[in-house]
Amino acid sequence: MEIKNIIAEKENGILKLTISREQYHNALNKQTVIELQYLIGAAQTDAQVKAILITGSGRKSFVSGADIKEFIGLSETDARHLSMLGQNTFKQIENSAKPTLAAVNGFALGGGCELAMACHLRIASSNAIFGQPEVKLGIIAGYGGTQRLIQYIGKTKATELHLTGKNISADDALKFGLVNYVVEPDQLMNASKALLNEIIIHSPKTIEAVIKSLNYYFDQHNAGFENEIEEFGKCFLTNDTKEGIQAFLEKRTPHFTGF
Repeated sequence: MEIKNIIAEKENGILKLTISREQYHNALNKQTVIELQYLIGAAQTDAQVKAILITGSGRKSFVSGADIKEFIGLSETDARHLSMLGQNTFKQIENSAKPTLAAVNGFALGGGCELAMACHLRIASSNAIFGQPEVKLGIIAGYGGTQRLIQYIGKTKATELHLTGKNISADDALKFGLVNYVVEPDQLMNASKALLNEIIIHSPKTIEAVIKSLNYYFDQHNAGFENEIEEFGKCFLTNDTKEGIQAFLEKRTPHFTGF
């Protein structure tokens, strides 16, 4: 498969995947999600890969969100399929036998926050910003965000963030339990690799068993992910979603009518 939007580098057992769409703030278009799915899948059978580190190019954005331009004109069915693609890819990351770590080097909004949450571990630079702002576009999170944010920070705060669409700082993300550590931007890669190196000295089979066991605790909530796909798709039947997307692209405040 030709990889256009992700830089893959292997060094000392760590596969570093850099989302490389800096001119678009590393927004996740469909092609990038497909590439990510392919690379994560290939890593599972690559004996040289002991762990996976995911980050974004540049210093401003980890992943700023989904590529909203691709939402224009989506039917309900199209939206469901897009949500399923994102969820399947992020579940692949979450279920990876190789430990996955998000080195969050800036904005992690919408799909970017969802990508970070799909990883087993998260280290944020001090300038990182997290959020699920989909409500401002007249849609909901579609790549697992309604389910995973609750797991990390609890229902009360997750509800607030999803309903208001407001962002939180790296320090607040640490306080709420969304990230493992916060470091200065120039220390992000070293800190991320150091934590993975602490892990990969152990038996790969044991690491895999730990990941499977921890994930099993949440398996009962699979119906929630399916409901998210359904509700995400339904959003695209409304005029409010069309208005929200258009307003975002035109950089104006949307006018929602409830229809």
